[in-house]
Amino acid sequence: MKMYILVKDNIPDKLVPVITAHASLACYKKYEKNEDMIQWMNGIFKKVVCIVNDNEFEEFKKEADFIVLTESSLDHKEVCLAFCPREEYPKKFKFLKMWTPQNI
Repeated sequence: MKMYILVKDNIPDKLVPVITAHASLACYKKYEKNEDMIQWMNGIFKKVVCIVNDNEFEEFKKEADFIVLTESSLDHKEVCLAFCPREEYPKKFKFLKMWTPQNI
């Protein structure tokens, strides 16, 4: 059981920790009554933060049960998707690249 958080690859590294913290909380608030979310919260609430390009970002918006986050310091642009935790994700999630800081 894990929550995937997808961040656009053009977001400055210094903003990613705060964006992903907000994403996790916003996703929890949106899905707090969801059975998978409840199970996740009663466990170790594992999260996976990955980077995606703009095209991938749009493709992942076609998946189910997620929230889109925007960033006020970036003119309210969409920066992140947070997916309600679940046991199984579509196969394409397995091929995502995990985020690591590049320019901090």
